[in-house]
Amino acid sequence: MYKFVIRPIVFLLDAETAHYFSFTMIRFFSKIGLGLVFRKLFVVNDKRLEREVFGLKFKNPIGLAAGFDKDAKLYNEFSDFGFGFIEIGTLTPKPQPGNPKKRLFRLLDDQAIINRMGFNNSGVFDAVERLKKKHRVLVGGNIGKNKVTANKDAVKDYLICFDALFEHVDYFVVNVSSPNTPGLRELQDKKPLSDILHKLKRANIKNAQKFAKNEKPILLKIAPDLTNEQLIDIIDIVRTTKIDGVIATNTTIARNHLKSHLTLAEEKGGLSGKPLTNRSTEVIRFLSEKSKKAFPIIGVGGIHSAADALEKIEAGADLIQLYTGFVYEGPSLLKQINKAILKKES
Repeated sequence: MYKFVIRPIVFLLDAETAHYFSFTMIRFFSKIGLGLVFRKLFVVNDKRLEREVFGLKFKNPIGLAAGFDKDAKLYNEFSDFGFGFIEIGTLTPKPQPGNPKKRLFRLLDDQAIINRMGFNNSGVFDAVERLKKKHRVLVGGNIGKNKVTANKDAVKDYLICFDALFEHVDYFVVNVSSPNTPGLRELQDKKPLSDILHKLKRANIKNAQKFAKNEKPILLKIAPDLTNEQLIDIIDIVRTTKIDGVIATNTTIARNHLKSHLTLAEEKGGLSGKPLTNRSTEVIRFLSEKSKKAFPIIGVGGIHSAADALEKIEAGADLIQLYTGFVYEGPSLLKQINKAILKKES
């Protein structure tokens, strides 16, 4: 129904308008009690799907990637579609509008999306107020820096977000890999990245003591455009900083072998969807093999089918996340993936 009825109607709208329209409809459906219907249609409850990763117990290995529910508005509602965890953000200390519109584009011929949103969000403290309600699902907090913050001061922004969210999320993701904030990817270099992660680790210990809670897992989200030498650096950084894992990968700035019209394909921003499938899997496999599975990996990028998901898992991903595949394929994709995992494990 989604692909043949709902998607064609929604895709008549501008991509960003469609995103907010979808939020409005999901909120409405939830308020009138259709969340229960969604759960019956899409949720697969089976103990064999449970995963324990970096000390957290996930109902299933499929998460919603950051960027979809930036401001933590519908994390409980999205769990009705069968997600085992929801990642909110990217959040910054101060609210910011993001880049000028038009900034979100569908590449239908490639089953892809280009975005240059620019960390548009209402600010971490606004999100915290919504995160105070009871969670029906594990929630990750993806944190970044404000556009106006110089890279030399970036760690301050990450620390503000970390401290504000500590009591309200189950794990953290450090986003230094979005291509849509000028200079942000420079923070992936070994020295500045190590500095940020070391200071976040110290903040983790401090907050755990302050609130008499366990430390929260900290993960690093990396770009698919890193070279093998840079990926080796990432492995070394994870080892030396003792963070808990890696999310591979963010969107790409590459524009290889796209079928869409040249004018559309050359829009600036991060590309996600099917064109990213192979590269993200390559990065997962490289990290897993070269590190000898020394840390957990969340695989994301171009998962549009159960086969894509299984390929990521076989390459070394402990968990996976959806974004563009969820937009193109709809919530039935989650059920297909979970059933495929159960079939493979039976």
